Parts: sequence; structure tokens; C-alpha cells
Amino acid sequence: MDLRLEVSKQGGWSVVEVGGEIDVATAPRLREQLITLVNKQEYQIIVSLEAVDFIDSTGLGVLISGLKRVRMHDGEFALVCTEPRILKVFEITGLLAVFKVYATIEEAVAA
Repeated sequence: MDLRLEVSKQGGWSVVEVGGEIDVATAPRLREQLITLVNKQEYQIIVSLEAVDFIDSTGLGVLISGLKRVRMHDGEFALVCTEPRILKVFEITGLLAVFKVYATIEEAVAA
């Protein structure tokens, strides 16, 4: 399956809405998008995983890398996810303790 990326701005945040599968084949596109945002001095980033069907360790690595890049600039990096299968991956890996995860983009912007 392909990866869909849509970037928008909401309340001072850059919002990356991701759809499809984030795996070894597609994760580099997401990595490039996050690097591009940071290079444009966008340090408030929300990644919405609401339309993601699957994420593997490569995808998790990209999100961790994005978080580290943003934190180097004292920025904020949040995820939006309510899909139980995807949340389970974050729970099993202990990443729910690392990422701020919200139910909606609006909730993440307001936090």
C-alpha cells in the first residue's frame, strides 16, 4: 500500500496527516517531510496517524527521529491516534510514555 501525506497549518502547528502504511518502503517519505518542516523552522509538529493501517519499526524510528529533531529546537511533537491496533504498537514498545498522544488534532493544538 502507498503512503499518503497531507501537510497543513492549524493554530501555529504544522499538521502532517498520514494515511496508508508506514513501513520500510514508505517511511523515508515521512522522514523527508519531517526534516523539511524542521529545516523550515517549523518546531510545532502534529502527526496524525488516524488513517494509518500499519506501522513497523522503521516507521516508529522515523517518528522518534522527528521527535528528537523538534526537541533539539525546544519544540513540540505530538501524535493523534485512536486506532487500537496502532496504539497497541506504541504501548508494547513503551512509546506511549515518550510521545504525547491525543484523540484529535484539535485536542493536540489546544494542549
